[in-house]
Amino acid sequence: MFGNISWPQLLIILVIVLAIFGTKRLRTLGSDLGSAVKGFRGAMNEAEQAKDQLNDDSQEDADFENTPVEEPRKDD
Repeated sequence: MFGNISWPQLLIILVIVLAIFGTKRLRTLGSDLGSAVKGFRGAMNEAEQAKDQLNDDSQEDADFENTPVEEPRKDD
């Protein structure tokens, strides 16, 4: 779709975008986009660590030695 766009055409598009939005607005847009990507990567790393921790915890055998024994109930 965009394979036919050359460098001069991209430069013209950039000039038009700068004229419409201005440099200050584009700068804030870029920083907002950067912080969003940074937050997304952080959330992905947290999810990966949580998944690894769950996998590590599930690998351990269950310990039933300290489990209380249920006593039979007396029906009145």
